[in-house]
Amino acid sequence: MHHLGATRSAHHRDHLLHTPDAFIRIPLPGLKLGSAIVHAAPAIGAAFTQYTVELEVGGSLASSGLPGVQRFCYVVSGGVDLAADAAFRTLPVSGFCFVPADTAHTLTAREATVLQVIEKPFTGLEGVALPRIVTGVESEIVGVPLGGDPDLLVRAMLPAGMEYDFAVNTMSYAPGASLAQVEVHVMEHGLMMLEGGGIYRLNDQWYPVTAGDFIWMGPYCPQWFGAIGKKQAKYLIYKDFNRHPLA
Repeated sequence: MHHLGATRSAHHRDHLLHTPDAFIRIPLPGLKLGSAIVHAAPAIGAAFTQYTVELEVGGSLASSGLPGVQRFCYVVSGGVDLAADAAFRTLPVSGFCFVPADTAHTLTAREATVLQVIEKPFTGLEGVALPRIVTGVESEIVGVPLGGDPDLLVRAMLPAGMEYDFAVNTMSYAPGASLAQVEVHVMEHGLMMLEGGGIYRLNDQWYPVTAGDFIWMGPYCPQWFGAIGKKQAKYLIYKDFNRHPLA
């Protein structure tokens, strides 16, 4: 169906809203029986890459083959088997894994599966241990109120130690809940809406967003979100972390 050029997608210097009506699926090296939708990459000024992977039954995603690149994966739907460092783990819906740089691994779909994949070159710190493989199930993590607000819960999926140079969380908003302030900070974000919807402020623009939408926020982009609707809103969010800005 043609929409006469209309879309909610928008791209500005410091932010991107990428909506499903504008998604383009492509092959990637290491991806079998599946396709990828690249949302953020260095081409738009991001220091990381985030993409959706859609796998058929038996489809797989192998290591990127890029030296020094670490990877985080989150299971949006379906389920995968992770084989890494001679270890084998099954990841269900909301399961996740972090794989350190230069670690051979493969994710194989047990059924039709959708993944969120985040990749970033690793920045190490002298005297700090290297990160390790992390796996878990996000839905089993106890939510922590943001700023003491029980209607806004954060679930952190990576340890807070300095060996990890980025963070990935989910944030869940009860209907009508919102961030307490407009945030402006040096970290950039990649954000995938998982449930519900609301209004996102990015710089001086206001966008209606819903499940399936992706947002990239560059450093210092003013940002704020409020949930709208009768069910909770939830998103997966990445940020670079634990490093000096000059690094």
